[in-house]
Amino acid sequence: MSQTAAGVSYSCGSCGYPLNLTSSNRITTGIGAEYQKSIKKGRISFLSVDLSRFTQVDEKSANKIEMEDPSSDGHTSIMDLPDDCLCFIFQWLDCSSDRDSFGLTCHRWFNIQNLSRRSLQFECSLTQLSRSSLSQTSLNVTSFHVYRLLTRYQHLQQLSLSGCTDLPDSGLSLLQYYGSKLQSLYLDCCFGITDNGLSLIGTGCPSITSISFYRCTITDTGLDILANACPTLMHVNLSYCSHISDHGLQALSQKCSLLRGVTVSYCRGVTGIGFKGCSPTLAYIDAESCKLEPEGVMGVVSGGGLEFLNVSGVTWFSGGGLAAIGTGFATRLKILNLRMCRNVGDESIVAIAKGCPLLQEWNLALCHHVKISGWESIGVNCNNLEKLHVNRCRHLCDRGLQALRDGCKRLLVLYMNQNIWISDLAKELFKLYRGDIEIKEEEIMCIGPNWIF
Repeated sequence: MSQTAAGVSYSCGSCGYPLNLTSSNRITTGIGAEYQKSIKKGRISFLSVDLSRFTQVDEKSANKIEMEDPSSDGHTSIMDLPDDCLCFIFQWLDCSSDRDSFGLTCHRWFNIQNLSRRSLQFECSLTQLSRSSLSQTSLNVTSFHVYRLLTRYQHLQQLSLSGCTDLPDSGLSLLQYYGSKLQSLYLDCCFGITDNGLSLIGTGCPSITSISFYRCTITDTGLDILANACPTLMHVNLSYCSHISDHGLQALSQKCSLLRGVTVSYCRGVTGIGFKGCSPTLAYIDAESCKLEPEGVMGVVSGGGLEFLNVSGVTWFSGGGLAAIGTGFATRLKILNLRMCRNVGDESIVAIAKGCPLLQEWNLALCHHVKISGWESIGVNCNNLEKLHVNRCRHLCDRGLQALRDGCKRLLVLYMNQNIWISDLAKELFKLYRGDIEIKEEEIMCIGPNWIF
């Protein structure tokens, strides 16, 4: 298409051959909505057409004809595309119904759908709870079910068998053949999985980076086997694994140099010593209600890269038992959860406030032994703090609230309720001087990132 004095002249969009058609010769009567629709569809009407211009064959079109397959009738369809192109098309389907319908076209497309699937989760899985999954009758998943699915979907990168409570170790045997591309595996509440199952995972899934054993019956032996076979592990969930101790954690932290996050909440055999000498990549540790010892706390922060730490519910510490957090190894710490650490005292609070300058969120709810010197140290030293939880802290009084008001220059949210020693006047003065801070009465049970599991 080119611009001339007479208007716009048109040519072939494929080879550029002039068609002797100009915009001044168009049929423009009845221009309106219908005309605009016609234009959008690529249809333009002319008063007269030089048919001779559509019977000429120039050099370009002749070359094009010579390139065509003589056995072809000139028509192609999507069925002529190779499998890799169809796989690429399938990956771009956003709607789940479209992806499910893809395989109903024919056997070939059904196989492409199977080969293109990257994640699989049973309806009984606990990984992503929904109303539909909760309302359905629990499925007794057996080794046969896993066999059928792994042979059908051979390129899985994420597999969730969580909630398959009766699945035995033998159900994981096919991972030796089809688990080479698996990166994430969830076995939460798989009570039949033992150390033998971990050995099968280690053999078949060398590229795995994320694994979850919530409430499984594995031991330190299985964890050692897994750490040896899968050094690329980054995220491991061992919460409520009652047979795990510091020996298993030591194998994990020493042999997995890329370790990023570990959850050992409610593992009563964990004191924290197993983390000693861990990789500096370890940024997330959830050790809620573990029986941490002062030496174990030092081990937890020994890597130097910690950004999130949850030691809530640790009640057997007294005074300065958690002061090791502020000894200089946790300078990158951004989120700290000490909720229900009822015996933590000012010594620990002062050390943490001074030694963790990057703290952005700190949960001190139900920390009853934090007193004036602790609150004053937070106000003076926590200059990056944005969220502070002080719900039901018995020794937070007007003077302590004033210290927080005068300090903590970047504080945005203060979670505070049932603080019996704070007067209404102190609250109103806080609101008056620090109108930039939102006071919320709700009590948050869990804080921190949700990207781990």
